Amino acid sequence: MSKKNSLGIVETRYCTFSKSPDELEMDSGRKLGPIQVAYETYGQLNQDKSNAALIVHAFSGDAHAAGLDNQGSKPGWWDNMIGPGKAFDTDKYFVICSNVIGGCMGSTGPSSPNPKTGKPYGLEFPLITIADMVRVQKKLVESLGIKKLLSVCGGSMGGMQVLQWVASYPQMIASVIPIATALKHSPQQIAFNEVGRQAVMADPDWRHGDYYEHGQPEQGLAVARMIGHITYMSDDSMEKKFSRRLKQDNGYSFSFKSDFEVEGYLRYRGDSFVKRFDANSYLYITKAMDYFDLSRGKLIPHKKKIDTKFLIIAFKSDWLYPAYQSKDIVRALKLNDVEVTYCEIESTAGHDAFLLEVDEQTHLIKHFLNSISNGK
Repeated sequence: MSKKNSLGIVETRYCTFSKSPDELEMDSGRKLGPIQVAYETYGQLNQDKSNAALIVHAFSGDAHAAGLDNQGSKPGWWDNMIGPGKAFDTDKYFVICSNVIGGCMGSTGPSSPNPKTGKPYGLEFPLITIADMVRVQKKLVESLGIKKLLSVCGGSMGGMQVLQWVASYPQMIASVIPIATALKHSPQQIAFNEVGRQAVMADPDWRHGDYYEHGQPEQGLAVARMIGHITYMSDDSMEKKFSRRLKQDNGYSFSFKSDFEVEGYLRYRGDSFVKRFDANSYLYITKAMDYFDLSRGKLIPHKKKIDTKFLIIAFKSDWLYPAYQSKDIVRALKLNDVEVTYCEIESTAGHDAFLLEVDEQTHLIKHFLNSISNGK
């Protein structure tokens, strides 16, 4: 990373909301508190606090979206899009990113201490929704003294949060950028998540969610992650990256070891994931994604007028969140006379394209944010 456009080391901060155990009511009817939120900020908030953009992360993301971590070794998950001169130009904008509740990267989730017992919540943690995540994000934004966001942007599950901001708090957002996402999960998308959840829960080490003193269900969680990675790529990207290449030059092992490079890659991804992610968080967050549904007029109720501007981005090779689902969002907006720009990017990278196709997304987002900032 060049020093010219590097944010350098960025400190993760923590905020606590709803200090009373029953202060925040969730969609499930359960109440939760206290709630800790991990977040990072990049750039400077201007005097009238009109240049703030909120970045919301995908399923396995976290608050560390840009810059380097405290050790100076790990760049943020969208570092190529946030920083001086980048899509979210921190010379112009004040950028915020927080870890969702239900997660395990510093925000309150099932691995957090239950104030009633002092032990991790486990399955005592309430089921969450995307709307619950956004309620807490709103509290964070307001705690920073920001009354209106210039933009909210995110891909995949992040895109769901973007749409939920529109449904819940349209008066607080000038623009939104949902990327590679949907108004609701299809049966196929729910099915993939259910297979992953069943893999976790079938692992004897899961112990009905009460595994924190014993070690988490690594095999089940690794399998769940392997399934996920298959859906993130495309047939073309897997062919280019792996083809049918073998790990060993001397041919097949005639055993159940990893003969093919793609097998080794998936096992590596699964093994890496269990070292950084909580199995119960996997269950809770995937369920929140499956519950999400802003179809049938729930995104913008009929005849309700909003001023929020939309830039919707999809990718041709994305078969996990195919482009038709983004077009469904466009259709819902057009029916309500909402200003929307739709861009479908040529890419062979599959769903991962929203993390990899930097140049075209940068061009689109820069132009869009400039138009919003200039009031055009």
